[in-house]
Amino acid sequence: MTVTRRVVVGVFVGLFLIVGVCRGAKTTTPSDDDDDAAADVVTCGSTIKLRHASTNYRLHSHKVTYGSGSGQQSVTGFPEFDDPNSLWTIHGGKDGSCPRGKQIKNGDVIRLMHAQTKKNLHSHLHQSPLTHQQEVSCYGDNGVGDSGDMWVVETQDKGPWKRSAPIRFKHADTGMYLYATSQAKFGNPIPGQLEVSAVKHSDPNSLWNTAEGFYFPVEK
Repeated sequence: MTVTRRVVVGVFVGLFLIVGVCRGAKTTTPSDDDDDAAADVVTCGSTIKLRHASTNYRLHSHKVTYGSGSGQQSVTGFPEFDDPNSLWTIHGGKDGSCPRGKQIKNGDVIRLMHAQTKKNLHSHLHQSPLTHQQEVSCYGDNGVGDSGDMWVVETQDKGPWKRSAPIRFKHADTGMYLYATSQAKFGNPIPGQLEVSAVKHSDPNSLWNTAEGFYFPVEK
């Protein structure tokens, strides 16, 4: 990342942090150490980054479309933590009902809206460009898409979604798991970024952790 880009990103993230704090969200960085058990719970309305457990790449999107498959906005794994294009806002699933601060539990259906482009994390029956698994893209306008935007939260202990524990996202329409691997890297125009796809099986490459973000506390 160039010096100019780091300055721009730093200014953007700084402004986002101010907005988040003013609205009551708790911000985190890789060095945060919060022992409060209540703060460990992930809630609706939070804007977060998701870190791939096996590679430490962040779930990412940008205004680059796939050259094959659906031609929709691409989703990748990004190696650096300080890019605002890796921020996702958590919304409710089928009926859209997910009040800010509501605790998310195992089995809940959610949508993840890309904060920069307002498109939803999406999957469908197109092939991914590198591994020919099921394609994952961003779809919709201003958070409005279709049933392909729905993801089931699967926690490992069957309890609430916690920031300290890895989880899986299962695509509601197809039953596939959100997945990445270090063996599938793009060349130009997005060199070094990982392909993100959806697969039938669940293994260590389908585990994700929450990372940096703006987390709303649980509403009581």
